[in-house]
Order: sequence, then structure tokens, then C-alpha cells
Amino acid sequence: MHFKARMVVVGAFAVSPLVFCSMNHLRSVLAAQQNAPVMATRLYTGPDGLTHIDEIELKLTAAPGFTPEAGSKGITELSAPAHAAKTFVARASPGFFEDWHNADVRRYVVTLSGRAEIDASDGQKTYGEPGRILLAEDLKGKGHTVRIVSKDPWVALFVDLAP
Repeated sequence: MHFKARMVVVGAFAVSPLVFCSMNHLRSVLAAQQNAPVMATRLYTGPDGLTHIDEIELKLTAAPGFTPEAGSKGITELSAPAHAAKTFVARASPGFFEDWHNADVRRYVVTLSGRAEIDASDGQKTYGEPGRILLAEDLKGKGHTVRIVSKDPWVALFVDLAP
């Protein structure tokens, strides 16, 4: 009898990581099905002349005229189009620091790899991390600083928005 009880306990321990992994996968699938909002971190100049940080939701709507392949259960959503004046990729080495400055134009900055710490002049802090969208709109005032805090270079896609 003790042998059977031991086997049940050993079996439970052996299966528990699989159950845990399955639960995490199920949670991520459910979140995707619930159309979690797509967020961007916005840097902007307030009336006090300081740069502030805010999280904004990028509004997505069903893509008009898009027909998925037969049998596909997925949907496609798009944000409102933004016209780009130019795009470029930038890389900064670990330890790089840029003192107080403003964005020279409105732009999206999408981190591809590495990690950047952004300090706003109002004392708030945010991070440029892979997959994170930053909307830089602090064109005047004291601005923000950027420091590369990862051990690897920070690589980001910059999309300058047309006026």
C-alpha cells in the first residue's frame, strides 16, 4: 500500500509542471482572444514645460476589405494610418547616455533589442524594451534623458511622423 501511495505522490510531482505550463499557455491564449489593448508609452510636454509619461491605447478596428484564408479563425485589426516622413534604425552601446533633450519631431520608437531607461523631466521613468512602443511628442520644454541599461546594445526602429 505504501508503494502505491508513493507512486501517486511521485506522479503528481511529475505532472504538476505540465499542468502549470498548460495553465500559462491557456492564460496567454485567452488574453489574445479577448483582444487585449495595444498600448504605447507617450512622452509629451505639459503646460508646466516638463516632459510627462502616459500610457495610451492605440485604437484598432477591423481591417476593411481584408478576407482571411479559408478556414482561418483569425481577424486582422489596424490602427489609423500615420504617414511617415522617414524611418531609420538606431543602435546605442551599453552605458550610452544622452542628457536632457527633446524629440526633434513626433515619432514612434519601437525597441527591437536591449533596454533603454528614459527619465522624464517630471521625475517619471519608463523603459524602451523589446516590443514596447514609445510615442515621443515632447518637442519643447526640459525634455528627457536616455540611458542604455542592458548589457547588450539597444536597437530601435524610429518612425518620424509627417507633420
